[in-house]
Amino acid sequence: MILKNLLVTREPSATALSAQGLSDLAYGVFAALCDETAAALRARGLARNDKLAIVLPNGPNMAASFVATATAVTAAPLNPAYREDEFHFYMDDLKVKALLVEEGSTSSAIVAARRLGIPLITLRATRQAGVFTLSGDAAGPSVNQGHAEHDDIALVLHTSGTTSRPKIVPLTHQNLLASANNIRNTLRLTEEDRCLNIMPLFHIHGLVAAILATLSAGGSVFATPGFNALKFFGLIEEARPSWYTAVPTMHQAILSRAERNKDVIKAHPLRFIRSSSASLPVPVFHALEAAFACPVIEAYAMTENAHQMTSNQLPPGTRKPGFVGCAAGPEVAVMAPDGRLLGPGEEGEVVTRGPNVTAGYENNPSANESGFAFGWFHTGDQGFMDEDGFLKITGRLKEIINRGGEKVAPMEVDEVLMQHEAVAQVVTFAMPHEKLGEEVAAAIVLREGMVLAERELQDFANARLAAFKVPKRIVILDEIPKGATGKLQRIGLAQKLGLA
Repeated sequence: MILKNLLVTREPSATALSAQGLSDLAYGVFAALCDETAAALRARGLARNDKLAIVLPNGPNMAASFVATATAVTAAPLNPAYREDEFHFYMDDLKVKALLVEEGSTSSAIVAARRLGIPLITLRATRQAGVFTLSGDAAGPSVNQGHAEHDDIALVLHTSGTTSRPKIVPLTHQNLLASANNIRNTLRLTEEDRCLNIMPLFHIHGLVAAILATLSAGGSVFATPGFNALKFFGLIEEARPSWYTAVPTMHQAILSRAERNKDVIKAHPLRFIRSSSASLPVPVFHALEAAFACPVIEAYAMTENAHQMTSNQLPPGTRKPGFVGCAAGPEVAVMAPDGRLLGPGEEGEVVTRGPNVTAGYENNPSANESGFAFGWFHTGDQGFMDEDGFLKITGRLKEIINRGGEKVAPMEVDEVLMQHEAVAQVVTFAMPHEKLGEEVAAAIVLREGMVLAERELQDFANARLAAFKVPKRIVILDEIPKGATGKLQRIGLAQKLGLA
């Protein structure tokens, strides 16, 4: 089965994709668009498993072009905000066959593609959400092939490496469909559900959890230009979604405007809210459920797993704040360094295996040897299972702060500082220390109207943590620097804040 099958098994007239100011895209038209796109790519010399770099703004054309191009070739979406040298690196590293941009684009990706001799394919939008035509250069002689097959690579993404060269993650149609079905089943999605997509579509979270999981249920997606807290509640009124999925920083920004939009929330109730891609602070979990009067479902996900690994459950199932749920599709376990699987309460590395998990990184034997040892994918996350099989993530192995031999899990410090009534956001990280090697530091965003001194927060932490875990520097900011997908990143933060 390939991605196009998500479209042809549905009612042809049912809405698949919507967007502001455009007419809806029906499942039948979407399926036909996939055929037209495949023919256009084959005519330009792109064969199965050839990589097509996609640099498009968030919205319906990005959503539709991902599905349509992946039915024929390997989609390689890139962050439109990259600089020219970044585009050059990623396209060269992937060995892409062509670059897809929208008509009139001034992206520096075009300059990078020309430097690499990569042909351009241009997308022309229409007044219908996600419907487009393709034109542009040929990458070679026309190819006599049909659609991709289930074990072909549908999507390639780079891991978000911060201290080493990012790895290439290839995901087959089987990987993506397995994950989409897992999410659909976890959330009990149906054709009645509509997802408001605010996630970037160069990232696995938006592509699989929002787009593919919805299509696998026969539901519809309202595609937005991206996340904007100021416009979120207006989009809720227009789209009338039953759910949305986001990273914790987005949820926190939405919460900051929830009180003044109580009427919108009441008039357009959500069935649930999903959170993934980073740990959701427990106070934010409770505040979201209180503000929206619906369950918040936290999931644990990673690119190598085609997104979802574990998830909390919809009522009447169990939701455990601070835990990322139980296995939700693949097998999930906690492993000791020697390959032993650990029991409840025993801390080790989280590992997974299953049909949604990539078979391995592209052209990276050393990473595959360590990352897929003992027959399991090694996430690099540290955690433990409780007696019910619910997973608690206690840290990222590479992010553990080594303070002169004393190990500090940043997430433990985060959880304590978030308990202070004045704290809205926190990220704990390592800063260099000439004698200890590393010292504990934290960046804080305060709640609106709150004032707090560094010393007060240190005293608060000191009453709840061992002395060596208390941050020696607490930087109070208006906004904590984030990665391209909205996640807070610990590694490299000391350098960004001038503490290195």
